[in-house]
Amino acid sequence: MTIDDLTNQFTEFQAELKSYLLRLTASIQDAEDIIQETYLKSHEKIGSFRGESTLKTWVFSIASNLARDLLRAKKRWPENVTDICKDAALSDHDFFAEAMHIRKTSTQGNFEIKEHIALCFTCVSKSLPLEQQVALLLKEVYGFKVQEVAVIMGQSEAMVKYYLHISRGRMIEVFDHRCALINKQGICHQCTELNGIFNPKQKAQEELVKLEMVRDAEDKNKEELFNLRMKILQEIDPFDSGAAELQLHHLEHNRKVMEKHLGEIG
Repeated sequence: MTIDDLTNQFTEFQAELKSYLLRLTASIQDAEDIIQETYLKSHEKIGSFRGESTLKTWVFSIASNLARDLLRAKKRWPENVTDICKDAALSDHDFFAEAMHIRKTSTQGNFEIKEHIALCFTCVSKSLPLEQQVALLLKEVYGFKVQEVAVIMGQSEAMVKYYLHISRGRMIEVFDHRCALINKQGICHQCTELNGIFNPKQKAQEELVKLEMVRDAEDKNKEELFNLRMKILQEIDPFDSGAAELQLHHLEHNRKVMEKHLGEIG
């Protein structure tokens, strides 16, 4: 494996890696910093790559280790992160003013409910223990096989399967109790509320029926609905979509709110 080969292949999956790091860290700056550090480390260590896994798996392992080192020292977010951030947003005039400016002026300023579903998952998944979050993202969103996830994480396949079982179950439970898109008893209506703010002339129900997850909810069990939620994430690049700038603005707001909240509770 030459440096040129590494550079060419790295370029092919760089956007996917950056997306993964954003969803893992919930920080634009951290994702960008880790991408750069991963590229440098992969150059330094290319001599140790023996081809026992794909280069993509090997690079994701380097990036994951860097991200886990960063995140281990940070507190996990609570499951009700969306409630906390919503309350903070309602009292933050500057946040909404900037969001409206992005909505009106940016080619990536659209508000789409499916994009917000992806953002919501990013925030709520940070309530999982770190290793569970890593395993869930790698397998369910980025399509790595269990064997590959085990290599990336430096864990046994049995442990990865355990992480996946626990994390899937926990996220299904959280969304079943919170998300009003599927369970009409859910307390979180952010998707439809924000659609009303950013798309006042568009009926939320018209937007919702475009989503298979919502349209077929009555015919699918909780596992199938979770898989459809994962399908939405798989189809969205959070840095390169028609809603990217608006949702990244929202995510950055949530990150700052959670840093302050976790600092206050000690």
